[in-house]
Amino acid sequence: MSQIGENLKQIRERIDDAAKKSGREGKDITLVAVTKTYPPEAVNEAIDRGVTDIGENKVQEIMEKYDKVKPVRWHLIGHLQTNKVKYIIDKVYMIHSVDSIHLMDEIERQAKKHGVVMKILIQVNISGEESKFGIAPEELDRMLEHAEGLKHVKVCGLMTIMPNVDNNVSIRLHFVNIKKIYIDISKKKYNNITMDYLSMGMSGDFEMAIEEGSNMVRIGRAIFGERKYI
Repeated sequence: MSQIGENLKQIRERIDDAAKKSGREGKDITLVAVTKTYPPEAVNEAIDRGVTDIGENKVQEIMEKYDKVKPVRWHLIGHLQTNKVKYIIDKVYMIHSVDSIHLMDEIERQAKKHGVVMKILIQVNISGEESKFGIAPEELDRMLEHAEGLKHVKVCGLMTIMPNVDNNVSIRLHFVNIKKIYIDISKKKYNNITMDYLSMGMSGDFEMAIEEGSNMVRIGRAIFGERKYI
């Protein structure tokens, strides 16, 4: 078995174990393989090994790889500028990083042009770390109320990125806090909004994220190896 295949096998086992701790099964967790900087050949190998969802941080990388990669569900998981929405609106399955009404409105505009309904996640800056994108939790209601009136954007959940700290207790607390917000929103019965996905957890913390309620993890390095930046 190739290294990518072996890595995926181990990750799926770890996902299964973490899911069981939270009363679920591995099949309840969506694995998004993050392919930032990795070549199409590596991406296609992962797809051959059963990966159905891949995530890219940059619009440019999606554009460069799109025709070289086998059929798969593409996720835009990195910060998205409004002027780049038009390039990916007909290519991605979901946009994880929506962090403003302005961006939401541009996605609505471009989706309407293409006759599609774009699934989005609202990115929440749960840690309050200034270097992280995402809206503050107290701004969520305003964004959700705005989303209720859109016809070509469908809010399907929340996404967050943890701060770069070594304190596992602090990270776990952030996971717990966003799960509470996720549950609260689920109970409010907004129009045009479902809490289908809680996208949190990456290569270094995905097991903890799953234990605390994540059902979508974004894993790159643990699948493909260390990134080589040019």
